[in-house]
Amino acid sequence: MNLKLNKLKKSYSGKTVLDSIDLDLPDVKVLALIGASGSGKSTLLRQMAGLESFDSGEITVNGHVVNATTDESYRKRIGFVFQDHNLFPHLSVLENILLVLEKVHGRKRSEIMPEVTALLEQFGLLEHVEKKPHQISGGQGQRVSIVRALSIKPDLILLDEPTSSLDPILTHEVLNAIKLLVEDRIDFVIVTHEIGFAREVADYIVFMDEGKIIEHGTRDILVNPESEKLKRFLEKVLSF
Repeated sequence: MNLKLNKLKKSYSGKTVLDSIDLDLPDVKVLALIGASGSGKSTLLRQMAGLESFDSGEITVNGHVVNATTDESYRKRIGFVFQDHNLFPHLSVLENILLVLEKVHGRKRSEIMPEVTALLEQFGLLEHVEKKPHQISGGQGQRVSIVRALSIKPDLILLDEPTSSLDPILTHEVLNAIKLLVEDRIDFVIVTHEIGFAREVADYIVFMDEGKIIEHGTRDILVNPESEKLKRFLEKVLSF
């Protein structure tokens, strides 16, 4: 993945959420965005997906200049996994996945079923295909969301705090599922509070605070941070 941010700004009701941030990453496989709640991580992720506009500046992903108003073709090549799995409650696990492929991407069910079945098996979900979202656990729901994102064969997968509402056991389940993406050499960006996980899987870390990028670098910055803000952040999140 190649990612470039140039003077990116975003405000809500007069409050600055992204404060003229710059970043130039020419070759990254797994990028982790870390920082306290409200630091701008999720906003940046949504803008990278083309789901939300920004006030000024520019985002370039893999050579493509992202524009939230005209980028339908770009958005179709991005897999997005939300904090809450965002499954349609009235549809089964299988139908939740097929709906996107059939209605958005125009693919035939007979053509895609082998691929979908293989993904469901890979993520341990085959026995749950006929269940509705309320009949499966939160961890299973997030795995369905990951399968749905993977099924479109995206250029990039974006994960927005996919374990934020899960208990420790389900968190472990989902993080193990995400590790499969690493093993499959899929590019992804993850917003996460799981610092140990970020240190294990990410090859690049961006630390944000109050809408600014304070420090960024390889996973080594989580062991030897240079900025006082990152030091204090890590002391707090790792103290327990």
